[in-house]
Amino acid sequence: MSQRSNVAPSTVGVDFVEGGVVVEYLDGRDVFYHGPPEPVEGAITAPPGKEVHVLVTDPDGVEGVMTYVNDRNTHEEILESTGVGRVMLERDDEEVLYPGVTVSTAGYSIRVEADLEVVDGRVFVFAEDEMSEHAYELVAEGE
Repeated sequence: MSQRSNVAPSTVGVDFVEGGVVVEYLDGRDVFYHGPPEPVEGAITAPPGKEVHVLVTDPDGVEGVMTYVNDRNTHEEILESTGVGRVMLERDDEEVLYPGVTVSTAGYSIRVEADLEVVDGRVFVFAEDEMSEHAYELVAEGE
């Protein structure tokens, strides 16, 4: 298998529709993430084996940046043409995806944390595999 590297995300369109979130890639395709996203306070840890995608939107929720975490399947050229970024983490590693949004690994699990006082928008985490899809929105305590 070829080595995968980090890819910087571009701004993509976002649309909140009944039943989920639509991400409008730069190449004209739309991807539907089933929802509605479940509110989770501050952080979410996805179980091992899940594909984790993190979407951080602008305050209006009409555009944002999407980053795949530890995606080993998508070629760089495809990511660049769609505007999706990728971050590759080592075991027990951590990286800031966006000001106020950090991803880390603990063993084979991926954890996404958001300091919503720093983030100027909304933070969504999509965790999926061949068996299930889960959508979360990281919210401030008490929301």
